[in-house]
Amino acid sequence: MGELQVPREALWGAQTQRAVQNFPISGLTMPREFLRALGLVKSAAATANAELGLLPAPIARAIEAAAAEVAAGKHDAHFPIDVFQTGSGTSTNMNANEVIAHLASRASGEAVHPNDHVNMSQSSNDVIPTAIHVSASLAVAESLSPALAHLAAVIAAKEREIGAIVKTGRTHLMDAMPVTLGQELSGWRTQIENGRARIAAGAPRLHALAQGGTAVGTGINAHPDFGARFCKVLATITGLPFVPSPNYFESLSSQDAAVELSGQMKVVAVSVMKIANDLRWMNSGPLAGLAEIALPALQPGSSIMPGKVNPVVPEAAAMVAAQVIGNDATITVAGQSGNFQLNVMLPVIAHNLLESARLLANVSRLLADAAIAGFTVNQPQVAAALDRNPILVTALNPVIGYEKGAAIAKKAYARGLPILAVATEMTDLPREQLQTLLDPAELAKGGIKGGTSGGG
Repeated sequence: MGELQVPREALWGAQTQRAVQNFPISGLTMPREFLRALGLVKSAAATANAELGLLPAPIARAIEAAAAEVAAGKHDAHFPIDVFQTGSGTSTNMNANEVIAHLASRASGEAVHPNDHVNMSQSSNDVIPTAIHVSASLAVAESLSPALAHLAAVIAAKEREIGAIVKTGRTHLMDAMPVTLGQELSGWRTQIENGRARIAAGAPRLHALAQGGTAVGTGINAHPDFGARFCKVLATITGLPFVPSPNYFESLSSQDAAVELSGQMKVVAVSVMKIANDLRWMNSGPLAGLAEIALPALQPGSSIMPGKVNPVVPEAAAMVAAQVIGNDATITVAGQSGNFQLNVMLPVIAHNLLESARLLANVSRLLADAAIAGFTVNQPQVAAALDRNPILVTALNPVIGYEKGAAIAKKAYARGLPILAVATEMTDLPREQLQTLLDPAELAKGGIKGGTSGGG
């Protein structure tokens, strides 16, 4: 394709430079997590090729050392190619081949070739899908799953701390029967625990790697044992149970495992949005809102209104949830772009998948430590709202019937009186019995509190 000028200080070569010039689109480059995985892939491939007698040991050692530097992030500045590039990620694969060959040649004195040596037994078409799976697997195992476990543990600790406090339950944002704060928080915790379990359930499909399928899934130009040997080496390096894909044609032509993980992360994002909005509502006020809790005061909330403090961490969490949901839409569309033997939206899948994992991990820890762990309960406000809640009359339905209960509730609303006072006035039930039937702590336990319909 003719001569091309490459910056003197660059570790890359002509193919990378052409891609830099061809795709001046977003300024977004491939994520650090992906470059780490790409370095690990190149190192494991060199080791496997050497073990199979295909690559001279000195060249293999030089590639391993250079690839380890790439994995460690020492040369990220030399991966300048835009995310929005060739759909197979060929440009990024060749970027890695050129950088590693340059480093390996310089350090060892060997003539290391980017295609013949660094890319031996490989194709961009199996390297990039493999790097997506490896990077996502590492992100889940090292960052996202521990962060979700931490969030669930912090919620559980808060359950134990404030769990016995009874509050007004709400459905449709309207007053409903009492619940304890422990019951309310247990719902949050279970959402996060279920999300973590969903993500874990997809791990075996992420651990199945395309490496060894080469160009179209047939394994052309790769030793028949290369895929298995490669996965064994990579599993040793990472500590994760990577195995060859049972069907290379599926692994090259689709990105269903990435779509699955993205969908599972979307569920977690939906859970985070729910928890964040509950916290915002509970914290609302402090005078004209619910004011059930006070979140930690982290920063001034207004440039014009002195003393205003906003629920900034739940707001940040809600924005992360929105971003992850949007990323999932992109990944879903990209996952559909598997034409015959190759998916051709691999770089954008990698970018969005890893961004979602990173954002969810970071915001889960932030939400746990800067919002949930430190909020306090405004017990007088909670108790006052509970005392005035006419919906408590629901507990009298088995004794006095629905219609009489509705009349009591309506009168309590109209006069702004506690339900106990109005029920004492409008029924012939002893006050002591009414106190027992309308005890919020007992009502939070559920079940029928006594009697049959009718009477009073």
